[in-house]
Amino acid sequence: MDLFVAKVTQELNREIGYHSVTDEEKAGFANIISHTLRDDPDLAALLPVKPFGKDLFEKVRTGVILCKLINAAHPGTIFEKAINIKSNINIFQITENLNLAINAAKSIGCTVVSIHPESIIEQREYLILGLIWQIIKILMLSKVNLKNHPELVKLVEEGEELSDLLKMSPEVILLRWFNYHLKHAGTTRRVNNFENDIKDSECYTLLLNQIDPSRCDKSALTIEDLNIRAGKVIENATRIGVESPITPNNIVSGNSKLNIIFAAAIFNNNPGLHATEQELYEAAGLLNDDAEGTREERAFRMWINSLGIEGLYINNLYEDVRDGLAILKVIDKVEPGTVNWKRVEMKTNHRLKRLANCGLVIEYGRTLGFTLVGVGNMDFVDGRKKLILGYVWQLVRYATLKLIGSMTEEALMKWANSRVTTKANNFRDKSIGNGRFLIELFASVESRAINWDLVTPGEDPEGKEQNSKYIMSLARKLGGSVFCTWEDIVEVNSKMIMTIIATAHHIAQTYHSS
Repeated sequence: MDLFVAKVTQELNREIGYHSVTDEEKAGFANIISHTLRDDPDLAALLPVKPFGKDLFEKVRTGVILCKLINAAHPGTIFEKAINIKSNINIFQITENLNLAINAAKSIGCTVVSIHPESIIEQREYLILGLIWQIIKILMLSKVNLKNHPELVKLVEEGEELSDLLKMSPEVILLRWFNYHLKHAGTTRRVNNFENDIKDSECYTLLLNQIDPSRCDKSALTIEDLNIRAGKVIENATRIGVESPITPNNIVSGNSKLNIIFAAAIFNNNPGLHATEQELYEAAGLLNDDAEGTREERAFRMWINSLGIEGLYINNLYEDVRDGLAILKVIDKVEPGTVNWKRVEMKTNHRLKRLANCGLVIEYGRTLGFTLVGVGNMDFVDGRKKLILGYVWQLVRYATLKLIGSMTEEALMKWANSRVTTKANNFRDKSIGNGRFLIELFASVESRAINWDLVTPGEDPEGKEQNSKYIMSLARKLGGSVFCTWEDIVEVNSKMIMTIIATAHHIAQTYHSS
C-alpha cells in the first residue's frame, strides 16, 4: 500500500474518545471495511471504498455499510432483511437504516453520544470516523478474551487470580499478551502503549519471531531505516497469514488506532500461547455460566455502557461491580443526587473499603424502592452472580419505567394491549413468543416501518426466530435502544419483554413529535 501522510483535519468531541481525524486512519478504516465486507453481494455497488477523499463518508450515508459492519463485528446483531438495501432508497428509509445502525452499535458496546442520523447524512466526518473506529475496534478485539482463548490463562501474573483477567479490557489484555512474548524473548523492552513504544519496530519483530520463528526472523533489527524496518515487520506478518491495513508509516508515526488493529490481527491469527490441561480446566470452570445468565449479564453490561458515564466502562459485570463504585455511578446517573459521594471510598484497595461501598449500594437501592431481601454488601464483594443480576435488573427496571414517566408495569401492559388486536395477559404470556404481538405494537407506532412480507405466522421455531429478530431491528429502526437478544423474545423472558414494550412506549411518546 502507499504510505499515508498523517494530516490532522478535525478535532473530535471528547465524549466518544477519538481526538483527531487523520487521513491515514480514514484510509485504514476504508481498507478494513472493503476487506471485511468484500464478499457481500448487497454491497457490490458500494465497495471498494476509496481510501482518500470523501468516498468513505458518501458510502456510509445510507447506513447499509454501517449495518453490515456491525454484523461483522457481532454477528446476528441486526436482522439483515430489515435493512433497506435498494440503491434508490428515500430519506425515510435512510433514516431508518441509520437509526438501526446507531442503536445496534450502542447494543454492542459503542458510545454513541451526540451521534444521530443527521450527523451521518450531513457527513460530519469526525463523528462518522469515531463511530466506525468503535465498531472496527470491537470487530478486531472481540476474540481477545478468556472465553474465546482460554490459553490466555498464561497471562496471569504473580499475586493475581484468574478472575482478574475478566476485569481487563481487550486492549489491556492485548498489551499484556504482547509483553508476555517480549519477556519470553529475553528482552527488557515492554510495550505500554501502541504509540511511542512500537515506533522502532523492535517489539513487533520480537513478537512475530516468538510466534513463528521459522518464518519470522529478526533480520529487521539490523536495518537502520525505520520505514524499511517497519516494512520488514509487515512482510513477516503477511508471511504467517496476518491481514491488516497497516503501513510502514503507520508504525513509524505511532498511530495508536491502526497499531491496535495490527496487533489484534496478529493475535487473531495466532496468539502463540500454550496452556496446560489443568490451566484450561480452571479457565473453563470460571466461565461456566447458564445461557440465560450469560445473556442477561451481557444485556445489563451493554445497558450500563450505553449510559455514557464518564470514566466507566464495564468489561465483566460480575467482576467490575465488586468494589461498589460502578454501581454507585450508575445509581447517580439514573437518579441524580442519590449518592452522597463524601461517603464513598474512591480508593478500594482494601476489602473493608469495598464492603463499605457495597453497603451504600444496598442502602441506596432501598431508597429507590428495590426489593433486597437476603441481599447484602458481601454478595457484591464476593461476586455472587445471581444476586448481582437481580440488583442490576432492578436498576434497569427503575430507569426504564422512569423513562416513560414512572408508569407501573400494569399500566404499561394496559397501554400495549390498547394498541393491538392480539392481547397478552402480562409480560409472561407465552403467546408473546411468536412475535406477532410485539410487531403489531411497533406497527401501531409507525406503520411504514413494517414490511409484512417479513412477518411469519410464528407457528414454528424458525418463524418465531425470524419474527423475534425482526422485532429487535424494528425497535432500533424507530430510534429505540434494546439490549436483549431474540432468544429472550422467543423464550418470553418477562424482564426483557417489559423493556421492549417500554421502548415501544417511549418511541410512541417521542417519535411523532420529533
